[in-house]
Amino acid sequence: MKKMKDMKWFLDAHYGLFIHWGLYSLMEGVHEGKEIPYGAEWIQKNAGIPVEEYRKLADRFNPVHFDAADIVSRAKKWGMKYIVFTAKHVDGFAMYASKVSPYNIMNTPYHRDPLADLAAECEKQGLMLGIYYSQNQDWEDENGWGNELDFKKNEEKDFPKYFYEKAIPQVKELLTNYGKVGLMWFDTPYTMPIELCEKLRDVVNSLQPDCLINGRIGYDLGDYREMADNEIPVLPYNKPWETPVTLNNTWGYSRVDEHWKKPDEIIEKLVSVVEKGGNLLLNIGPDGLGNVPEGSIAVLDEIGAWLEKNGESIYSTVCAPRFPYENRWGKITVRGNCLYLHVFRYPDFPYEILLCNLQQRVKKVTLLETGEELTFYQSYEIARNEYRFRVILPERKEGIPCDVVVRAECGTEELSFEQLV
Repeated sequence: MKKMKDMKWFLDAHYGLFIHWGLYSLMEGVHEGKEIPYGAEWIQKNAGIPVEEYRKLADRFNPVHFDAADIVSRAKKWGMKYIVFTAKHVDGFAMYASKVSPYNIMNTPYHRDPLADLAAECEKQGLMLGIYYSQNQDWEDENGWGNELDFKKNEEKDFPKYFYEKAIPQVKELLTNYGKVGLMWFDTPYTMPIELCEKLRDVVNSLQPDCLINGRIGYDLGDYREMADNEIPVLPYNKPWETPVTLNNTWGYSRVDEHWKKPDEIIEKLVSVVEKGGNLLLNIGPDGLGNVPEGSIAVLDEIGAWLEKNGESIYSTVCAPRFPYENRWGKITVRGNCLYLHVFRYPDFPYEILLCNLQQRVKKVTLLETGEELTFYQSYEIARNEYRFRVILPERKEGIPCDVVVRAECGTEELSFEQLV
């Protein structure tokens, strides 16, 4: 009988840190003085850089400012519960000590394994480690998918040779040499045949049976659904899911992209994801020296401060019920016997918000951040068979955060969908 994987840590976490970092970070989104559009991590392809030229970046890659302990410590401060690190992106360069291919970080002036450092710090500081691996695209290998500038057309390549001689052996390295891996994050399966995707799944499951596999392994073989980049579904999905989100307009580091999303925007995205039962994987792109951009830090510090006070409304929550109407004031998350009303659009005087269609009486209402009890009214409408629930918020003052969280305790039992709507 197939053993079910333990997904509780993932379902409870709801918030993780994505780290896109590689040789492309040295280029900073610019080639020959020209800003290259789209993701800085795809600059080799988007700028049409020949592989022989791109490989030379390894000769000067020396990210001496990279500090795994500091990044993991910051991730905890920011409220993240897991970290996903790009061990090998589409450019084919391994950001760890690989014996399968010499095209790896040990053959650079840095000559140190950042993944080993991250794995040790995640274990020490209590975060789960996830590993990104591009299983299909590899622009350095002549048989990897994607590089038709230097090599044959994709359909003419001996893809199984690459798959069995590089991809599978490297995945085995990653699942053998870095302790417990919480999840493998695959990407862009594109035209991979199902039998190879199944082989990849089986390798992961054989080496680390509890390691989760994201949906981009292809053919719905993953343990959870991976949404498209920066995509938040309108409705809840029928299995665990995650969406990867950028802080600006790129994943890898770009010195010309300072279009940072505001903390308020990210917090609302996080709540929108969690309301629908998903996880938000928020990205940073360290530069060529290993520094995390100050623009990222500023945004993440504010989100972390909000989570420190309001994390109860995010972590270990379950998918909220779909009410038959839109709440103009904001969104709802659910944990145990409590509803958390996230007020993003503060009402005018008399500062009242309304929630209808409840099947449970509310016993107590407080501001989550301060514990201040709030005045509330509820009535049972027999013709509708529902409770109507109104809360009076404090007067809006300067300095009130973008998301004021109201905690509504409904009863002694853990709430179910049927109990709510």
